[in-house]
Amino acid sequence: MRLIILGAPGSGKGSQCKWITRDYDVPHISTGDILRKNISEGTVLGQKAKSYIDQGALVPDELVIDILKARLNEEDCKEKGFLLDGFPRTISQAEALEEFLEDAGVKIDKVINLHVPDEEIMARAINRRTCENSECKEIYNLRDNPPKVEGICDKCGSNLFQRADDNEETVKNRLMVYHNQTEPLIEFYTKKNLLATIIGQEDINDTIALVKAELAK
Repeated sequence: MRLIILGAPGSGKGSQCKWITRDYDVPHISTGDILRKNISEGTVLGQKAKSYIDQGALVPDELVIDILKARLNEEDCKEKGFLLDGFPRTISQAEALEEFLEDAGVKIDKVINLHVPDEEIMARAINRRTCENSECKEIYNLRDNPPKVEGICDKCGSNLFQRADDNEETVKNRLMVYHNQTEPLIEFYTKKNLLATIIGQEDINDTIALVKAELAK
C-alpha cells in the first residue's frame, strides 16, 4: 500500500498514521522524523539540513526531496509500501515525488485528505498534550480526551508536555502557510482521481472508521 495523508497541522494526521501503520504494516514516513534522524546520525544530508536549521532557515525543497528519496529506497518501503506524512507540502514537491515514483515504476494508491475547520484545529492545538516518552508519543486533548491523571500518560506513566508551538499565534501562522502552500495539493490529486476527503469527527474513533471504510474500497 502506498498512501499520502494530507491535512492542516492539527487535523489529526498523526493519530490516523498510528493505526494505519499498525493495521496495514506499512512504514510511516514523516519528513520531520527523517530530518531529525539524519541530523542525529550525522549523515551528509543531515549535516546539510542542520546548516539551514541552525540559521533559522527553511530546509530547501531539493534537500527534503533528496532525503525522502533515500528513505523510499530502503528495503522496507520497497517491500511494504509507505505512508507519507508531511510530504509533499507543495505542488513542486508533489511533482518531484511523481517523477521519482514513475522512474521507480511505482504508483500512489490513494491520498487521504483530513478536513477539519480552522477554529476546531485551534481549539485542539491549545488543548493538546503529548507524552514525552519517544517510544510512546501518545497524544491527549484536555477538552476531548484528557489523561486519567493530570499531566501523566495513561499508557506508559511518563510526563505529558505542551509543545512550544501549540499557541494561538503560531497555529494561525501554520494554518496560513498550509492554506497558501499545501491546500492546492487537494486539487492536484483530485485531478488524478486519487483524493478522498474525510471530514474529521469529534470522536477520533469515528474518523478512524471513515478512513478505514475509504481504504477498504
